[in-house]
Amino acid sequence: MTARVRLGVNIDHVATIRNARGGPHPDPVRAAQLAVAAGADGITAHLREDRRHISDDDIVRLVAALTVPLNLEMAATAEMLQIALAHGPHAVCIVPEKRAERTTEGGLDVLGNQAGLRAFVDRLTARGSRVSLFVEPDPDQIEASAAIGAAVVELHTGRYCYLTGDDQTAELARLAKAAALATARGLEVHAGHGLTFANVGPVAAIPQVAELNIGHFLMGEAVFVGLDFAIREMRTAIDDARPPSPAC
Repeated sequence: MTARVRLGVNIDHVATIRNARGGPHPDPVRAAQLAVAAGADGITAHLREDRRHISDDDIVRLVAALTVPLNLEMAATAEMLQIALAHGPHAVCIVPEKRAERTTEGGLDVLGNQAGLRAFVDRLTARGSRVSLFVEPDPDQIEASAAIGAAVVELHTGRYCYLTGDDQTAELARLAKAAALATARGLEVHAGHGLTFANVGPVAAIPQVAELNIGHFLMGEAVFVGLDFAIREMRTAIDDARPPSPAC
């Protein structure tokens, strides 16, 4: 039986546009609702320490408005932990975060910070959130993620997306090996970063991948074709790569 790959839509950059001018428009919560209507299985929002896009109020309103799971991306800080514990989202994805970066660059060093991250995993899990760790497709990081009790790893696909030719093929193989190892260790496998219509297929075809989280590309395409169409096209691209079983 082939499981349907879930599509999580990240609505951060609707907030980026809003914040460029201030005021309430465009509203990321409205974008989230449109995404769900277009076929998104979940919504992802990254509440950064500097609040450069999603705001605290956005999280409050998303929790209240959504009828699908919310995946809260956050850094492993005391402030973000308290926010996540207060809201209890369906999922929390812990990501590395640097103030100077434009977007998330690379995966967490779980291996080098097992004790600190375990404390986050334990508290968030006790609150009822599924904890995901955003990691490179590296065996040591995956083993460490399993060892500290995470439920999910989200494999960073940025390197795959920005490579070409044989280098991209080799990185895809690395992603596939990492996904197989994670599944063997009892972790659910998600993937994301840099995925587009053109490159999503091979990642969606990896049998262990349960969910893809995509944001920036979809919001950029929506400028030209509309959010509904962009999400439906991505859903089609994913399903064409790994058609779901009629029973799934």
